[in-house]
Amino acid sequence: MKKSWLIAGLLVAVLAVCGGLALLYHLPLDLRDRSPRQPLAFSHKVHAGDNGIHCLFCHRAAPGSPVAGIPPVSACRSCHLYISPDAPEIVRLMTYWDGREPIPWVRVYSVPDHVYFPHMMHVRAGLDCGQCHGGVAAMDRITRYANLKMGWCMECHRRSRASIDCWTCHK
Repeated sequence: MKKSWLIAGLLVAVLAVCGGLALLYHLPLDLRDRSPRQPLAFSHKVHAGDNGIHCLFCHRAAPGSPVAGIPPVSACRSCHLYISPDAPEIVRLMTYWDGREPIPWVRVYSVPDHVYFPHMMHVRAGLDCGQCHGGVAAMDRITRYANLKMGWCMECHRRSRASIDCWTCHK
């Protein structure tokens, strides 16, 4: 009799864990990864906000590519050889350069493999980066603004009178 209670208890525990994981999957944002700690304390507030550097200065691939791209270490280095070279985070940045290593940034935004999201089309359409990325110029640490679920994107496409044909976004 005790063995059947143990099996029933284990079954309930497994179902509870699986149900919890399924619930996490359906949350609008994965709260654990919404504002991940990065290997360097890069501040968009300082760069884009205080210094007024436009998004496309660093994310240069966005106008011609499906991905916006993360700047290479050389791009950061080119400014920081002269700007605050002795600041602790800049010294850490230079260790990546000296070691010929890319900075292992933690991804903040992503879409499923079956979704085609071309940054270039959105940039060419004149959309402000903040429509999807929020007030980045006020963020010390980047925080995911949009959940990028299909309903959120469809609402924007309808508002903007962009195509809502399935093949526009799905491979």
